[in-house]
Amino acid sequence: MSADEILLERNPSPMKLEVMGVYDWPIWRKEASRFPWTYQQQETCYVLRGRFTVTPDGGAPQAFQRGDLITFPQGMSCVWDISEDVEKHYDFQ
Repeated sequence: MSADEILLERNPSPMKLEVMGVYDWPIWRKEASRFPWTYQQQETCYVLRGRFTVTPDGGAPQAFQRGDLITFPQGMSCVWDISEDVEKHYDFQ
């Protein structure tokens, strides 16, 4: 996985989420805002609510929403643009 490659699975099965232990992960909440971010570790998250766009430095923006299972690569620098307040489960590897 390269430092600018975001992996996305839309609406993964409930069984997959259960096997991954998603519902035991901590929850992160953030109001509508825009901010830069750099991933020091790989992060996998599952979006419970909200809408946001993540634009890797030098890359194309990617839009995310409720029901998305996303993996952000370690070392990626990006800009988050949250259009609807976000709530997500997350896990760092």
